[in-house]
Amino acid sequence: MNVLLGASLVAAQGSFHEWHPAGPNDVRAPCPMLNTLANHKFLPHDGKSISQEIVTHALGSALNISAELSEFLFSQAITTSPEPNATTFSLHDLGRHNILEHDASLSRADYYFGQDPYTFNKTVFAETRSYWHGPIIDLEMAAASRLARVRTSNATNPTYTLSPLGSGFSVGETAAYILILGDRVRGTVRKDLVEYLFENERLPVKMGWKTPKTVVASDDLFGLMDRIVNVTGLASSDARALLSRSDLHVGRAAV
Repeated sequence: MNVLLGASLVAAQGSFHEWHPAGPNDVRAPCPMLNTLANHKFLPHDGKSISQEIVTHALGSALNISAELSEFLFSQAITTSPEPNATTFSLHDLGRHNILEHDASLSRADYYFGQDPYTFNKTVFAETRSYWHGPIIDLEMAAASRLARVRTSNATNPTYTLSPLGSGFSVGETAAYILILGDRVRGTVRKDLVEYLFENERLPVKMGWKTPKTVVASDDLFGLMDRIVNVTGLASSDARALLSRSDLHVGRAAV
Protein backbone atom coordinates (compact mmCIF):
# COMPACT_ATOMS: atom_id res chain seq x y z
CA MET A 1 0.00 0.00 0.00
CA ASN A 2 2.78 2.45 0.89
CA VAL A 3 4.52 1.66 -2.39
CA LEU A 4 1.32 2.33 -4.33
CA LEU A 5 0.69 5.56 -2.42
CA GLY A 6 4.23 6.72 -3.04
CA ALA A 7 3.91 6.00 -6.74
CA SER A 8 0.64 7.96 -6.88
CA LEU A 9 2.19 10.99 -5.20
CA VAL A 10 5.22 10.91 -7.46
CA ALA A 11 2.92 10.72 -10.49
CA ALA A 12 1.07 13.82 -9.25
CA GLN A 13 3.94 16.10 -8.20
CA GLY A 14 2.67 18.96 -10.31
CA SER A 15 4.24 21.93 -12.03
CA PHE A 16 3.25 25.59 -12.04
CA HIS A 17 4.66 26.06 -15.53
CA GLU A 18 3.79 22.81 -17.30
CA TRP A 19 0.17 22.53 -18.37
CA HIS A 20 -1.74 19.99 -20.43
CA PRO A 21 -5.52 19.98 -20.96
CA ALA A 22 -7.56 16.84 -20.53
CA GLY A 23 -7.10 14.14 -23.15
CA PRO A 24 -9.71 11.70 -24.49
CA ASN A 25 -9.27 9.24 -21.60
CA ASP A 26 -9.13 11.86 -18.84
CA VAL A 27 -12.05 13.04 -16.72
CA ARG A 28 -12.75 16.43 -15.23
CA ALA A 29 -15.05 17.97 -12.61
CA PRO A 30 -17.58 20.79 -12.44
CA CYS A 31 -14.92 22.68 -10.43
CA PRO A 32 -12.52 24.88 -12.45
CA MET A 33 -9.89 24.85 -9.70
CA LEU A 34 -9.72 21.06 -9.40
CA ASN A 35 -9.57 20.79 -13.18
CA THR A 36 -6.75 23.31 -13.13
CA LEU A 37 -4.81 21.24 -10.61
CA ALA A 38 -5.24 18.15 -12.78
CA ASN A 39 -4.11 20.06 -15.87
CA HIS A 40 -0.96 21.06 -13.96
CA LYS A 41 -0.59 17.48 -12.63
CA PHE A 42 -0.86 18.41 -8.97
CA LEU A 43 -3.81 15.99 -9.09
CA PRO A 44 -3.59 12.92 -11.34
CA HIS A 45 -3.87 14.16 -14.90
CA ASP A 46 -6.44 11.49 -15.73
CA GLY A 47 -8.62 12.76 -12.86
CA LYS A 48 -9.04 9.28 -11.37
CA SER A 49 -8.25 7.37 -8.16
CA ILE A 50 -7.79 10.47 -6.01
CA SER A 51 -7.06 9.62 -2.37
CA GLN A 52 -7.03 11.80 0.73
CA GLU A 53 -3.23 11.83 0.67
CA ILE A 54 -3.20 13.03 -2.93
CA VAL A 55 -5.73 15.78 -2.18
CA THR A 56 -3.80 16.99 0.86
CA HIS A 57 -0.52 17.01 -1.05
CA ALA A 58 -2.00 18.74 -4.11
CA LEU A 59 -3.90 21.46 -2.28
CA GLY A 60 -0.99 22.08 0.06
CA SER A 61 1.78 22.25 -2.52
CA ALA A 62 -0.14 24.19 -5.18
CA LEU A 63 -2.40 26.45 -3.12
CA ASN A 64 -1.02 26.38 0.45
CA ILE A 65 -4.29 24.98 1.80
CA SER A 66 -3.96 23.48 5.28
CA ALA A 67 -4.06 19.73 5.83
CA GLU A 68 -7.11 20.15 8.06
CA LEU A 69 -9.10 21.96 5.39
CA SER A 70 -7.88 19.58 2.68
CA GLU A 71 -9.03 16.58 4.71
CA PHE A 72 -12.43 18.18 5.22
CA LEU A 73 -12.81 18.86 1.50
CA PHE A 74 -11.83 15.27 0.74
CA SER A 75 -14.46 14.04 3.22
CA GLN A 76 -17.09 15.86 1.17
CA ALA A 77 -15.74 14.76 -2.21
CA ILE A 78 -15.63 11.07 -1.28
CA THR A 79 -19.41 11.10 -0.75
CA THR A 80 -19.84 11.43 -4.52
CA SER A 81 -18.20 8.10 -5.31
CA PRO A 82 -20.74 5.46 -6.38
CA GLU A 83 -18.56 2.74 -4.87
CA PRO A 84 -19.42 1.51 -1.35
CA ASN A 85 -16.77 2.24 1.28
CA ALA A 86 -14.73 4.15 -1.29
CA THR A 87 -11.31 5.49 -0.35
CA THR A 88 -10.79 7.36 -3.63
CA PHE A 89 -12.94 9.39 -6.00
CA SER A 90 -12.65 10.64 -9.55
CA LEU A 91 -13.22 14.17 -10.75
CA HIS A 92 -16.11 12.81 -12.82
CA ASP A 93 -17.83 11.61 -9.63
CA LEU A 94 -18.10 15.21 -8.47
CA GLY A 95 -20.56 15.89 -11.29
CA ARG A 96 -23.24 13.58 -9.89
CA HIS A 97 -26.18 15.93 -9.59
CA ASN A 98 -27.37 17.26 -6.25
CA ILE A 99 -24.71 15.69 -4.08
CA LEU A 100 -22.10 18.44 -4.14
CA GLU A 101 -22.71 19.57 -7.73
CA HIS A 102 -25.55 22.07 -7.74
CA ASP A 103 -27.68 24.34 -9.88
CA ALA A 104 -26.74 28.02 -10.26
CA SER A 105 -23.06 27.44 -11.00
CA LEU A 106 -20.88 30.43 -11.82
CA SER A 107 -19.62 28.78 -15.01
CA ARG A 108 -21.67 25.68 -15.80
CA ALA A 109 -25.20 25.22 -17.11
CA ASP A 110 -27.70 23.60 -14.77
CA TYR A 111 -27.97 19.82 -15.05
CA TYR A 112 -31.47 20.24 -16.53
CA PHE A 113 -30.00 21.93 -19.60
CA GLY A 114 -28.08 19.05 -21.17
CA GLN A 115 -26.91 17.08 -18.12
CA ASP A 116 -23.37 18.37 -18.54
CA PRO A 117 -21.96 20.03 -15.42
CA TYR A 118 -18.39 19.49 -16.62
CA THR A 119 -18.11 21.87 -19.57
CA PHE A 120 -17.38 25.58 -19.21
CA ASN A 121 -20.40 27.55 -20.46
CA LYS A 122 -19.63 30.96 -21.96
CA THR A 123 -23.20 32.22 -21.60
CA VAL A 124 -23.40 31.33 -17.92
CA PHE A 125 -20.02 32.85 -17.18
CA ALA A 126 -20.92 35.99 -19.12
CA GLU A 127 -23.74 36.61 -16.65
CA THR A 128 -21.41 35.99 -13.72
CA ARG A 129 -18.71 38.35 -14.94
CA SER A 130 -21.22 41.07 -15.86
CA TYR A 131 -21.38 41.92 -12.15
CA TRP A 132 -17.62 42.40 -11.90
CA HIS A 133 -17.17 46.09 -12.65
CA GLY A 134 -13.64 47.38 -13.04
CA PRO A 135 -10.33 45.55 -12.71
CA ILE A 136 -10.89 44.48 -9.07
CA ILE A 137 -13.68 42.22 -7.81
CA ASP A 138 -14.78 43.10 -4.28
CA LEU A 139 -17.07 41.21 -1.92
CA GLU A 140 -20.17 43.05 -3.10
CA MET A 141 -19.50 42.17 -6.74
CA ALA A 142 -18.66 38.56 -5.91
CA ALA A 143 -21.80 38.17 -3.83
CA ALA A 144 -23.97 39.88 -6.44
CA SER A 145 -22.76 37.61 -9.24
CA ARG A 146 -23.48 34.51 -7.21
CA LEU A 147 -26.94 35.76 -6.22
CA ALA A 148 -27.72 36.64 -9.84
CA ARG A 149 -26.93 33.10 -10.93
CA VAL A 150 -29.24 31.73 -8.23
CA ARG A 151 -32.07 33.99 -9.37
CA THR A 152 -31.57 33.20 -13.06
CA SER A 153 -31.46 29.48 -12.42
CA ASN A 154 -34.56 29.66 -10.25
CA ALA A 155 -36.42 31.59 -12.96
CA THR A 156 -35.42 29.44 -15.95
CA ASN A 157 -34.92 25.90 -14.68
CA PRO A 158 -38.20 24.06 -13.95
CA THR A 159 -36.32 21.50 -11.83
CA TYR A 160 -34.23 24.06 -9.96
CA THR A 161 -33.01 22.91 -6.57
CA LEU A 162 -30.39 24.27 -4.21
CA SER A 163 -30.12 22.39 -0.94
CA PRO A 164 -28.57 24.00 2.15
CA LEU A 165 -25.43 21.96 1.45
CA GLY A 166 -25.40 23.00 -2.20
CA SER A 167 -25.92 26.61 -1.20
CA GLY A 168 -23.05 26.34 1.26
CA PHE A 169 -20.76 24.97 -1.45
CA SER A 170 -21.90 27.75 -3.77
CA VAL A 171 -20.86 30.40 -1.26
CA GLY A 172 -17.65 28.48 -0.60
CA GLU A 173 -16.76 28.43 -4.29
CA THR A 174 -17.10 32.21 -4.44
CA ALA A 175 -14.97 32.58 -1.32
CA ALA A 176 -12.36 30.21 -2.74
CA TYR A 177 -11.39 32.24 -5.78
CA ILE A 178 -10.85 35.28 -3.55
CA LEU A 179 -8.82 33.29 -1.02
CA ILE A 180 -6.58 31.62 -3.57
CA LEU A 181 -6.17 34.37 -6.15
CA GLY A 182 -6.71 37.54 -4.15
CA ASP A 183 -6.51 39.37 -0.84
CA ARG A 184 -8.37 37.53 1.91
CA VAL A 185 -8.20 40.48 4.32
CA ARG A 186 -9.66 43.07 1.96
CA GLY A 187 -11.89 40.53 0.26
CA THR A 188 -10.73 41.57 -3.21
CA VAL A 189 -9.19 39.87 -6.23
CA ARG A 190 -7.98 40.90 -9.67
CA LYS A 191 -10.70 40.21 -12.21
CA ASP A 192 -8.25 39.16 -14.91
CA LEU A 193 -6.84 36.39 -12.71
CA VAL A 194 -10.29 34.97 -11.99
CA GLU A 195 -11.36 35.15 -15.62
CA TYR A 196 -8.14 33.49 -16.76
CA LEU A 197 -8.52 30.57 -14.37
CA PHE A 198 -12.20 29.97 -15.18
CA GLU A 199 -11.76 30.26 -18.94
CA ASN A 200 -8.51 28.32 -19.29
CA GLU A 201 -8.45 26.06 -16.21
CA ARG A 202 -4.85 27.08 -15.81
CA LEU A 203 -3.01 28.79 -12.95
CA PRO A 204 -2.39 32.46 -13.87
CA VAL A 205 1.33 32.25 -13.12
CA LYS A 206 2.34 34.18 -16.23
CA MET A 207 0.10 37.02 -15.03
CA GLY A 208 2.01 37.34 -11.78
CA TRP A 209 -0.01 35.08 -9.51
CA LYS A 210 1.85 33.14 -6.85
CA THR A 211 0.79 30.57 -4.27
CA PRO A 212 -0.58 32.34 -1.16
CA LYS A 213 2.23 32.98 1.32
CA THR A 214 -0.06 32.42 4.31
CA VAL A 215 -1.69 29.03 4.82
CA VAL A 216 -5.35 28.93 3.82
CA ALA A 217 -7.12 27.37 6.80
CA SER A 218 -10.71 26.52 7.66
CA ASP A 219 -11.14 29.78 9.56
CA ASP A 220 -10.19 31.70 6.44
CA LEU A 221 -12.72 29.88 4.28
CA PHE A 222 -15.66 29.99 6.66
CA GLY A 223 -14.85 33.53 7.73
CA LEU A 224 -14.94 34.77 4.15
CA MET A 225 -18.12 32.80 3.52
CA ASP A 226 -19.73 34.62 6.43
CA ARG A 227 -18.68 37.95 4.96
CA ILE A 228 -20.19 37.07 1.58
CA VAL A 229 -23.43 36.00 3.25
CA ASN A 230 -23.54 39.21 5.27
CA VAL A 231 -23.20 41.24 2.07
CA THR A 232 -26.18 39.48 0.45
CA GLY A 233 -28.27 39.25 3.60
CA LEU A 234 -29.00 35.57 3.05
CA ALA A 235 -29.61 33.14 5.87
CA SER A 236 -26.33 32.28 7.54
CA SER A 237 -27.48 28.66 7.85
CA ASP A 238 -26.99 28.25 4.09
CA ALA A 239 -23.40 29.40 4.18
CA ARG A 240 -22.66 27.30 7.24
CA ALA A 241 -24.31 24.11 5.98
CA LEU A 242 -20.86 22.74 5.28
CA LEU A 243 -20.03 22.94 8.97
CA SER A 244 -22.85 20.58 9.87
CA ARG A 245 -21.23 17.95 7.64
CA SER A 246 -17.76 18.31 9.12
CA ASP A 247 -15.78 17.57 12.24
CA LEU A 248 -13.99 20.89 12.02
CA HIS A 249 -13.93 23.03 15.12
CA VAL A 250 -13.52 26.53 13.80
CA GLY A 251 -15.19 28.50 16.54
CA ARG A 252 -18.58 28.72 14.84
CA ALA A 253 -21.74 26.83 15.61
CA ALA A 254 -23.61 25.20 12.76
CA VAL A 255 -27.18 26.38 12.59
